[in-house]
Amino acid sequence: MRQYKTNIKKRVYASISDYGLFFICYLAYLIFFGEHVEEGTYSISGSSTLPVFLFWLIYFVISEGMYGATLGHQSFNLKVVTLHGERIGFTQALKRRLLDPIDFFCFGLIAFIIVKNSEKHQRVGDTFAKTHVIDTTDPEQNLGPIRPFN
Repeated sequence: MRQYKTNIKKRVYASISDYGLFFICYLAYLIFFGEHVEEGTYSISGSSTLPVFLFWLIYFVISEGMYGATLGHQSFNLKVVTLHGERIGFTQALKRRLLDPIDFFCFGLIAFIIVKNSEKHQRVGDTFAKTHVIDTTDPEQNLGPIRPFN
């Protein structure tokens, strides 16, 4: 029987890594391609915001849809799978990421509380997408048809 565990430390570190990388890339884009408004302040607007959205889509949605994990999750041996332990698809990856603003409200406090207290230790996005995060190095969680990062 599949074990549902919080993996909370690894998930927090993985999320910090992922959003840290995203933020660094965003800042680099803002500095190199943004409009210098005043001393130390840059701005992007209109169609200039499209690359930021595309990077978010590629980094979070497409990488989870293809590999089941982002770089941050892979570095902590975490993988997103269906509730049956199967590989997720692009639709599920998009669904779980669309609710990131709710999950990461107050610096992730909402997600932390929900993961700690829900039956299957899912955040809001995971509940919506019918997915959960497993530790691929834990044999109690990594049961079923998938292998780590195949």
